[in-house]
Amino acid sequence: METIITYRRRSVTREDVATIRRIIEVHPDKSRRFISKEVCRQWDWRQPNGVLKDMVCRSLLLLLESKGFIKLPAQKFTPANPLAERKKLSGVRVDDTPMHCSVADLFPINLEQVRRTPFEKIFNGLVSEYHYLGYTQPIGEHLKYMAFSGGRPIACLAWGSAPWYIGVRDRFIGWSKKTRERNLHLIANNLRFLILPWVQISCLASYLLASNRQRLSQDWQDLYNHPVYLLETFVDTE
Repeated sequence: METIITYRRRSVTREDVATIRRIIEVHPDKSRRFISKEVCRQWDWRQPNGVLKDMVCRSLLLLLESKGFIKLPAQKFTPANPLAERKKLSGVRVDDTPMHCSVADLFPINLEQVRRTPFEKIFNGLVSEYHYLGYTQPIGEHLKYMAFSGGRPIACLAWGSAPWYIGVRDRFIGWSKKTRERNLHLIANNLRFLILPWVQISCLASYLLASNRQRLSQDWQDLYNHPVYLLETFVDTE
C-alpha cells in the first residue's frame, strides 16, 4: 500500500485516509476530538501504557487537512493555551534555615512523589526560584519528587521521557534504531535535580539519587503501566 505521508513514525496510506473520511462522514456532528479518538481506536494507535494517541492524532488530522486529503468538522471551540497564559510562578516560602550536618543527621528522609498532589505547586515554585534552568512544565510521561527531613523540604527531583536520539547513549546500550523506537519509553531522563541552596550536606545528592532510583520504576508502573529500566541525566561539566 502506497504511503502518502509519514508522521511520528507512522506511515499513512490512502486506505488510512479513506478510513478517516468514513469516520467523518458517519459522524458529521461530532467534534474533532471525537474524530481523533475514533481514528485511534480503529487504528489501535496507542501509547505504551495503552492510552490512545489522541493529541498526536489530532496534529496528524490537521496536517492531512492542510494538504487537502480530508475536511474536518468545524472547530467547536478554541481551548485555552496554558503555556501561553501561564503566569510566572510566585515565590514559595519555606524554612530556609541553613543546614550543615551529616546525611545521617537528617534521617528519616522522606522522598515523596508529588505530581498531582497539593505539594506539586510547592515543587514548581522551588524549582522556578532556585534551579539555574528555572521551571518548565514537562511534556509527556513524568514524575516529580520532593525530599523532606523533619517536615522540611530539602530537595526536588523531576523525571521525564527520554530524548529521542542521543548517539553516545544509544551506542552504550547497543540497540538498533528499531529497538530504540520500541523501547525508548523504558528510559527516564532526570529533568531537574535541585538541592535547596541552604542545604549544604556532603553526599546528600548521591543518597537522594540512590533512593529515587529504588522506587522510580514502580511509581512509573503505577501511573503509566510500564516500568523504567534505565535512568539518564545530563551533566554540566563546568
